[in-house]
Amino acid sequence: MPTGKLQVLLVSAKGLHEADFFTKMDPYVTITCRTQEQKSDVASGQGSSPEWNETFVFSVSGEVQELVIKIKDSDVGSEDDLVGEAKIPLETLFVEGSIPPTPYNVVVNDEFCGEIKVGLQFIRDDTNEDGYHQHGEEGNFGGWKESSY
Repeated sequence: MPTGKLQVLLVSAKGLHEADFFTKMDPYVTITCRTQEQKSDVASGQGSSPEWNETFVFSVSGEVQELVIKIKDSDVGSEDDLVGEAKIPLETLFVEGSIPPTPYNVVVNDEFCGEIKVGLQFIRDDTNEDGYHQHGEEGNFGGWKESSY
């Protein structure tokens, strides 16, 4: 299984269903990768088309199937409202290495309620299970290449 760093570029969202009736909602995002969770800044007053342009880094090791992104509306004095969520499968990312900013469907109760644009990059750790660094070329010793003279 892949081991390394997962970089998530949270770009923006659009077409979100408004959770507030009288004012524009103040959306933020929680991103979960297995047991790790990170939270974006609140896009105050940006309503249904917020922009974040924030990068998050997660450590990846073992079985990681998907990234779960939940969009919530920050409310003062009451519990934050769930606007929707997107689940992004990571299998393609581990093969390709990166996925440019791409829109993903946001759903709530299996109903489409907007899009969120996210870019992904996976930086593979070049250490094997024994803790030794692996090198792609034969004859590569600690950064030095064996001479063919």
